[in-house]
Amino acid sequence: MSKAFTRESDSQDGQDGDDLPAPAPAPSGINYITRTGYERLRSELFTLIDDERPRIVEIVHWAASNGDRSENGDYLYGKKRLREIDRRIRFLTQRLEIAEVVDSSMHHGGEQVFFGATVCYADGTGAETTVTILGVDEADSAQGQISWVSPVARALLKARVGDVVRLVVPGGVQELEILSVEYPAAP
Repeated sequence: MSKAFTRESDSQDGQDGDDLPAPAPAPSGINYITRTGYERLRSELFTLIDDERPRIVEIVHWAASNGDRSENGDYLYGKKRLREIDRRIRFLTQRLEIAEVVDSSMHHGGEQVFFGATVCYADGTGAETTVTILGVDEADSAQGQISWVSPVARALLKARVGDVVRLVVPGGVQELEILSVEYPAAP
């Protein structure tokens, strides 16, 4: 087997590498995020540091004091969980360091599509879709949220209500008509 198909994390100590899939980087290297998304990531980071990690360290310490570590499930699982927590802490720290918080409420009442907008558009068949354009780290497609670097968001950005934009899809080109644009009100 070629060395190209082996994982570097297959080492004796069993440490996992940082092989988590990262969100697609922004073309400009900027990590735009809303205040809500930033606070959610920050809260997750502090929960991991202040609550989760100390609890797992305590479990690992207790399990290690029980003797034979090679067959100790609490110890082995705890060490694995610590690596996962440390990996997530590093990831969140890096993402928060490059985050640029955008206040989308400053566009409240506007008709042009910018970051943070909730846009309702109709495709060529007349089917209406509503999406909110958010940051890479906070978008959840199950809730109708898309990343600002997604093809749909790129097609919609800077357009206005009533404009028809072109979206390149695998089956060709699709035209989308922007029906409405909304922004959150200032807090």
